[in-house]
Amino acid sequence: MLHLASRVADILKARGMRLATAESCTGGGIAASLTDLAGSSEWFECGYITYSNASKTRMLGVPEETLAEFGAVSPEAALAMACGALERSGADAAISVTGIAGPSGGTADKPVGLVYTGYALRDSAPRIIRHNFSGSRADIRAHTGQSVLKNLIDLLEKQ
Repeated sequence: MLHLASRVADILKARGMRLATAESCTGGGIAASLTDLAGSSEWFECGYITYSNASKTRMLGVPEETLAEFGAVSPEAALAMACGALERSGADAAISVTGIAGPSGGTADKPVGLVYTGYALRDSAPRIIRHNFSGSRADIRAHTGQSVLKNLIDLLEKQ
């Protein structure tokens, strides 16, 4: 993941952009991988770890109605998290992750390994990507981190 984090850093620095993260199922792991890089204060604005529904609402402005109707693990919640992180942080780009890392907590509709990642960039339409990962809790969290950084790189390079 260090290679991906370094690539994100290079792109953000070259464009004079700052990044915010909003994490649920990864518990801050993505922000940690990014800030492991020396000099990350040049391009990393902040990270929100919003594990509970209440924190998603309080810290990111995710509407309670969204969580009640669609649940925390939903494209709607991921979108609201990314947009809330972008708006509240003042960053130029924001990513969000929400999912079920397991080993328990899954249902037929929302199985373990279901993860939604959100991407919000200033002056661009936000995007949500659905993932279905497998493996242990650690595997799912690692796959999520790698995937969100790869997708962020793709979006930034296309901008």
